[in-house]
Amino acid sequence: MFHNLFLSTHNADKIAELGAILSGFGVALFSRSDFTDFADTVEDGKTIYENAAKKALEGARHSGMITLADDTGLFIDALDGKPGIYSARWAGEDCTYRDNRLLILEQMKGIEDRTAYFKTAIALTDDSGLIALSHGVVRGRITHEERGDFGFGYDSIFEVEGFKKTYGELDDETKNRISHRALAIQNIIPSIKQVLLINE
Repeated sequence: MFHNLFLSTHNADKIAELGAILSGFGVALFSRSDFTDFADTVEDGKTIYENAAKKALEGARHSGMITLADDTGLFIDALDGKPGIYSARWAGEDCTYRDNRLLILEQMKGIEDRTAYFKTAIALTDDSGLIALSHGVVRGRITHEERGDFGFGYDSIFEVEGFKKTYGELDDETKNRISHRALAIQNIIPSIKQVLLINE
């Protein structure tokens, strides 16, 4: 028996990644792409936790399903934690992934301290409110140039601590096992199972 789970995003890359991480858990995944009348959530929270919870709650109320939503930020030490909650639109409202990457590389020119971390917050809700919240963190460093063809977002300029490779140089299987989003999902899976009554 499959249980319905709504992913409150229309980002095809996130849907594919979350789908791969959640495969084998007996869930039928739906997303905002399955609803033509679903407007984007205004991400005006002060933290990634607030944005994730807001997206999840709006998704649950619109879809009528148990809902999962995430918000992710890239936090660069030398930039005082920026771009942080503005990571998706760092280069402007209608920017591309590449626009964001090139802007970061430009802002990091000549900077020796390139340490950074990715953090994902994931919220699980029903239409009455928050059920569970989790997060995952992966530390690393910003490279001097793009490396690798895999992944999306900032993946090709973020070298993962302990791997000496960027996310863009890691295959999907490896990334989906060790990424910040994967860690956040792993932390919230017990709550998903409990809510959806999925047995081990």
